[in-house]
Amino acid sequence: MHQRHHSLHQDDSSKRLALAFFLNVSFTIIEFIGGWLTNSTAIMADAVHDLGDSLSIGSAWLLNRLGQKSANSEFTYGYRRLSLFGALINGLILIGGSVWVLTEAIPRLANPVMPVTEGMLALALLGVAVNGFAAYRLSKGKTLNEKVLNWHLLEDVLGWVAVLIVAIILQFVDWPILDPLLSIGFTLFILVNVVRTLSATARLFLQAAPDKALQDQIQSTLQLIEGLDSVHHLHLWSLDGEHHVLTAHIVLNSSENFDADSYAEMKHKIADALEQFELAHTTIELELTHENCRDEGQF
Repeated sequence: MHQRHHSLHQDDSSKRLALAFFLNVSFTIIEFIGGWLTNSTAIMADAVHDLGDSLSIGSAWLLNRLGQKSANSEFTYGYRRLSLFGALINGLILIGGSVWVLTEAIPRLANPVMPVTEGMLALALLGVAVNGFAAYRLSKGKTLNEKVLNWHLLEDVLGWVAVLIVAIILQFVDWPILDPLLSIGFTLFILVNVVRTLSATARLFLQAAPDKALQDQIQSTLQLIEGLDSVHHLHLWSLDGEHHVLTAHIVLNSSENFDADSYAEMKHKIADALEQFELAHTTIELELTHENCRDEGQF
């Protein structure tokens, strides 16, 4: 019954992500065409933003489906690490698109061109409606992927509200410079977030600890276990930024008389201590104080 409930939950999540993806990718195409027809760099900039969100949602949808596949002899940790590769590709595409928007928008500051404000207004209203509906659908999701993507879509709604306000202002005043200023603002916002994401992705690729405070907390928690002498070779890394893997060597107090039952009891203590951290995988090696660590001098 639990397995059936989990499967239905995965299917619902996949359907919500699929709907959000197709809505966004369709509207992104409309945006690029509309930006070209209205001569608006602000709409072009938001199209690049929505392209990034479409790629993120598409990656999340694909990985949501792949995540249901079991690990095998080749991919022993499963397929979750593909999300890092997806984040890298998405980031590079967004940087390329942002640079292109800036090359279009910056020269217009010196010689601004009045966009077709009626078209801007129509696209802005459509943008608020499409992104608002997609955000509403994802708000029903319980997975971390859905919650994070929902925030991206809410940002898009606010971005289109800004385009809508500028379009209304341009209906009444001849300030065409507002269009390139808005597009540059959007693009710089995108670049800051993309660079931050790429930096975090690169750290995870290099197997840096995903959270130093979490790593220190795990080490402190283990060292409080009764009968434990010390902890070393503790390594915390992440499959995808959400699912973490822990390996550690634990030295048992040699003054204790460890038999098979004592080892089993210690393993239970360790499992209970680590349960709060919800780790995806753990590998723990138990050693006695008089033993030589076989990994001595490594890492």
